[in-house]
Amino acid sequence: MLVVGDVLVDVVVRPDGPLQPGSDTAASTALAGGGSAANTAAWLADAGVPVVLAGAVGDDALGAGARADLVAVGVDDGGLAVVAGVATGTCVVLVAPDGERTMLPDRAANEHLTRADVDRAWAVAGGPRAPSRLHLAGYTLIHPGSRAAGRHALDRARAEGVPTSIDASSAAPLRAMGAAAFLDAAGPVDLLFANDVELDALGGEAVALSSCAAIVVKHGAGGATWTDGRTRLDVAAAPTEVVDTTGAGDALSAGYLSAAVAGADPGAALEAGVVLAARAVASVGARPT
Repeated sequence: MLVVGDVLVDVVVRPDGPLQPGSDTAASTALAGGGSAANTAAWLADAGVPVVLAGAVGDDALGAGARADLVAVGVDDGGLAVVAGVATGTCVVLVAPDGERTMLPDRAANEHLTRADVDRAWAVAGGPRAPSRLHLAGYTLIHPGSRAAGRHALDRARAEGVPTSIDASSAAPLRAMGAAAFLDAAGPVDLLFANDVELDALGGEAVALSSCAAIVVKHGAGGATWTDGRTRLDVAAAPTEVVDTTGAGDALSAGYLSAAVAGADPGAALEAGVVLAARAVASVGARPT
């Protein structure tokens, strides 16, 4: 399987209380792997799916560490480009007491992903054949530097008959880009992953289904829904103690896709998704522990 998109290093900050503007707020911090595509690839590998990640890191210590972290969880890094003279993407993640997170990303090397990088990763993932499936992080289309690479990946998948999925990624940048522009950049895809706020930013279920054959809607503590506009399947969230919601949506996507690759129907795939999401929110950081 091939996953295309962002690779980040997260600086996870958990303030001990309300932020004190212009002064100090005690906090605990941790460096952790991040980036929606990288997180999804890591959870796929954890679920036993052979996965190649097409992404870009800088030629710095953070980039080397990001690559090593991905390899350690089983992701094939043969599709990762190293961009000379550019920093690896980073993201400050502020985690509230209820586990909700606010993100401050610096995309850096992610804006330098190219069509050639996608083609190289495609060859690694597919060998003599095409990859079994393509999953794209929506950030790749939202941001102009990586948009051509993202569109190329989706176009190539459609041309070669490879099933496609895309994650809507984040509501605020979706609104800034515009729903019509995002859906036009994506083109027709087999499956869209979005949370409730992201789906609203895209214009709602009917609008999204005009471009996507089916949608998985992530409701957080409310579980998840699959629909193709005719049939609707709802699955409750798996019980867990919420510590940090960072990466929960990526884990749900990976759980769903890992089951789908193995031949599961949408209901069983949703169940697998919420189980991985529950694991993700039970620990700090966006990756498997």
